[in-house]
Amino acid sequence: MSDLTSKRCVPCEGGVAPLTPAEIKPYLAQISAEWHVEDDKKIEREFTFRDFNEAITFVNKVADLAEEEGHHPDFDIHYNRVEVELTTHAIGGLSENDFILAAKIDRLFTSPHPSPHVRSGKR
Repeated sequence: MSDLTSKRCVPCEGGVAPLTPAEIKPYLAQISAEWHVEDDKKIEREFTFRDFNEAITFVNKVADLAEEEGHHPDFDIHYNRVEVELTTHAIGGLSENDFILAAKIDRLFTSPHPSPHVRSGKR
């Protein structure tokens, strides 16, 4: 598999099967260990920041990235914590798009440009 951050999300209108647990495994190995697979249908990660402003700045940067990729996560925002969930709704499970976006979110989170973070991980 090539570097996921070098790939682009492709439109998904359904009609393809979601990734199987065996197919998910190699993709999961290419993103941060902070991502967790839920029911083989979605991946989730929690990001923690110093304050609300840093959390919202991150959400806005991820939203811009999602628009560029045409693949959109679900967010839960709790003051200084942001939970990001990725799934491909059109197929009711995971596709390569979810892992491409997760890898790009990882890169965004660890780059020096976004606000610094305190920690990351599921609580």
